[in-house]
Amino acid sequence: MKKNKTGFTLFELLVSISIIAILTAVVSVSYSVAQKKARDVKRRQDMEMVQKAAEQYYSLSNSYSYPSSNNAPTDWTAGTEVILNMFPTDPKAIGWTAYSYSIGTTYCACAAVENEMNGNSSNNSCSFSSGDQPYFCVKSQQ
Repeated sequence: MKKNKTGFTLFELLVSISIIAILTAVVSVSYSVAQKKARDVKRRQDMEMVQKAAEQYYSLSNSYSYPSSNNAPTDWTAGTEVILNMFPTDPKAIGWTAYSYSIGTTYCACAAVENEMNGNSSNNSCSFSSGDQPYFCVKSQQ
């Protein structure tokens, strides 16, 4: 009499579950790193957008007096043209306060980055320096 064996042994099941767990851990770490990079790219683009809007405002109004953010950014208009109708918000945080703006006769806009390799400033007051920094900032070009 021959007995048919069907199914997996306990050892085979444990090995396959372990392999699946390791692959899941590797994928989740890679996904987390990719999310951080994407948020940093968005922050950088947001700061560059604010810089372009400020420079466009300057060229249209021919004034060094930028509209104040007053801790609650409002529309920037020059004449009838709306240059910036809404300040960007941080992709991870809630509300606009995750970004810092200093606007008056000059401007400085900064965003804290998750990966310091993406930063260009040591603090959020546009003190630019080389090397890995925790902030990405833009400032007046005039």
